[in-house]
Amino acid sequence: MRIDILSLFPQIATASLGESIMKRAQEKGLVEIHSHNLRNWATDKHRTTDDTPYGGGQGMVLKCGPIFAAVEELRRPDTRVVMMSPAGRRFDQARAGQFSATPHLLILCGHYEGIDQRALDCLVDEEISIGDYVLTNGAIAAAVVVDAIVRLIPGVLGDEHSAVDDSHASGLLEFPHYTRPVEFRGARVPDILLSGNHAAIARWRKEQAIEKTRRIRPDLLEKSQAEEPRHSPEPRRSSPGVTH
Repeated sequence: MRIDILSLFPQIATASLGESIMKRAQEKGLVEIHSHNLRNWATDKHRTTDDTPYGGGQGMVLKCGPIFAAVEELRRPDTRVVMMSPAGRRFDQARAGQFSATPHLLILCGHYEGIDQRALDCLVDEEISIGDYVLTNGAIAAAVVVDAIVRLIPGVLGDEHSAVDDSHASGLLEFPHYTRPVEFRGARVPDILLSGNHAAIARWRKEQAIEKTRRIRPDLLEKSQAEEPRHSPEPRRSSPGVTH
């Protein structure tokens, strides 16, 4: 998989993506992550990428020219172009999984008041938001999205079950974890986890996940229940001589 990030501040996006799991994933050749400065595609001597909005108003708007030039140079036949925007579709674990199977992802990061609508209309496949709030720069949000995507690529995590057990992967928040020592400052590891009974431990973890989700994110339980397939009742057999 290849990911290209297009931003006025590319170093913001790459600061956290060159460490730990993200770094190892790139070193293993599982993903390529490239961050580009949009100013490289500006044609005037000042490398101007923004201008005042038509109709008046606060702030500046990113211009069409550099964005079109950059996307058209970086885009491939299998590219999906996404725009980081607080007005976009809410990014979630399911979307991360879908993106992780995309051969080439080109992420366009907004700044100031956003980008010229014509660039959105002609170049962007979808707008993505990481939450109902506004950041100073879309590169920050892009780094979050890339991290969530890359860790789902097969081979990136050390344990193939890690991503499956994560919060949100199953529709529930993750169950609590414990490690050594067994007792710390009067707080003890639940006895069930020391029992060696794997079936009982699995049941306990499922119960804990449900309870934690009910307490912190009841909306996830409601969503899960709403998405459960509804089975239609079996049709009643007609009695002889009776028509319906």
